[in-house]
Amino acid sequence: MDEVYDAKQETPTERKGKQKKTKSWDYNKEIRRLQIELAHLQAWVKKSGARIVIIFEGRDAAGKGGMIKRITEKVSPRVFRVVALPAPTDREKSQIYMQRYIAYLPAAGEIVIFDRSWYNRAGVDRVMGFASEKKAQRFLELAPRFEAAIVESGVVLLKYFLTVSEEEQERRFKRRIDDPVRQRKLSPMDVESYQRWWDYTRAYDEMLRMTDSNHAPWWIVPSDDKERGRINCISHILQSIPYQRVKFEAPDLGKRQKRPSGYIEDQSVRNVVPETTR
Repeated sequence: MDEVYDAKQETPTERKGKQKKTKSWDYNKEIRRLQIELAHLQAWVKKSGARIVIIFEGRDAAGKGGMIKRITEKVSPRVFRVVALPAPTDREKSQIYMQRYIAYLPAAGEIVIFDRSWYNRAGVDRVMGFASEKKAQRFLELAPRFEAAIVESGVVLLKYFLTVSEEEQERRFKRRIDDPVRQRKLSPMDVESYQRWWDYTRAYDEMLRMTDSNHAPWWIVPSDDKERGRINCISHILQSIPYQRVKFEAPDLGKRQKRPSGYIEDQSVRNVVPETTR
């Protein structure tokens, strides 16, 4: 890969200018290379029994879905499990807040990707009034301790927050409005997040400050340039997990059985999908 930059070493102005430059690398080629490495990671996780949690949080329209799709599209859903929980049921609302998330933590040989996570309490729940300020503050105090227990149990925990500028978020929202295949991605909550940009900014600033820890630090992913963000983030995931390549034992296919001498092809009428291509 020709260029992967460290966001912590650049100012916002430098970063924005860099993102506008013509890419000096082939995105499709890099994604292919990284997806091959993710397949090697998968083999190691299965063999070693490792347990990994990857959390994706961030602004609406920052590209979390696209990031997760690129990570998972070439690997097994039995190893890479994506968890995107809906709004809690009445029963779940009566439970300890973290309770429903604990059930989705990985067993041996699994990587769990949270498309939003327990941090809903510090973001949308807090801003939209679904949780009281007292509950939000209590969550912020308890989250590092909860994550410390996860890490101490032997789980690798990685947390990523995808950022996007006001201008780019607005452009993406308008694109969703105009494109029928993207309209499903624009929910009433997205509209609220657009209107309450600064409420969310204050909430996220405090969340990142109070829940960044040595055992579970936050990693910021600038995502105005989605492709660059994906390359950088997936590269960082692979660099953060001490996996080793597992030698693939190619199976011997042997010989296919011969057609039976008495076999007669079935002559019953079958429905065949009509040919539409030319």
